[in-house]
Amino acid sequence: MERAVRAETPDRVIHLGDVVRDAGRLAEIFPDLEIQQVRGNCDGAGCGFPEERELFLDGRRLWLLHGHRYYVKMGLGMLVEEARVRGVDGVFFGHTHQPVCYLDGRLWVLNPGAIGGAARSVTYGVMEIRDREMSCRTAVLF
Repeated sequence: MERAVRAETPDRVIHLGDVVRDAGRLAEIFPDLEIQQVRGNCDGAGCGFPEERELFLDGRRLWLLHGHRYYVKMGLGMLVEEARVRGVDGVFFGHTHQPVCYLDGRLWVLNPGAIGGAARSVTYGVMEIRDREMSCRTAVLF
């Protein structure tokens, strides 16, 4: 995560769960960096972070969650449907450790993949808002 922050110089980091303590370590390295996070299925309710949250950035409404309660390993249909019902502009999730980034109508769907652990590739996601236009991409960290 440290290498990705140095490469991208983001305004904020969004951590989508599992090993929330990693975001705490990142905050120690970059004390001025805003970090938003949710807990994953491996973090436990006692970690102090919500399972999901909405974030408002530059007129855009984002839904952040780990994704396990929407069975994202079985497909994204349930997640995307709920995002549409909520009327969000983007849904950002984890759990599958597979990078995904696409625009479905007016809804951005982003899974950054996995930036650590036993993942085959080390990936992260980037979301940008310029002039109220949002875009997302995934990147591979070497």
